Amino acid sequence: MLRVTKLTDYATVVLTVLAARAGAVLSASDLAEQAGLETTTVSKLLKPLAQAGLVEGLRGVHGGYRLARPAEQITLIEIVEAMEGPLAITECSQDHSQCGIAQQCGVRSNWRLINDVVADALRGVTLAQMLHPLSTTGDGRRRLIAAHVAAS
Repeated sequence: MLRVTKLTDYATVVLTVLAARAGAVLSASDLAEQAGLETTTVSKLLKPLAQAGLVEGLRGVHGGYRLARPAEQITLIEIVEAMEGPLAITECSQDHSQCGIAQQCGVRSNWRLINDVVADALRGVTLAQMLHPLSTTGDGRRRLIAAHVAAS
């Protein structure tokens, strides 16, 4: 099954808490409380998010974390890659594949295309968009993503 890890999912939740309070500086414990997560989990998430330039930490009495740039400028691909590394659906989807049969593989180009489509879909959704719940069918977001992928 293809899925992002639980930590990547939680990272998105934490970032949406920050996005909903643009410019606010929140402690790890405040973020944890508002996200419904354990403080230790949130603290674990904040390090790679900061290293990727998605959040910035501020020291001092009123220190904490805030988004490093507006939510409209942060895409899901950045969040996924901050937490999991470069997107690669298969080993041969990476530029520097370690697969022993990559050169003679008949499906490699198809996997790379699929990898690119998924990456483009993740690039087409911003953190700001994640703040708004989908309708029960989700057709609007599906059409938006499908249109973005088709345009690529």
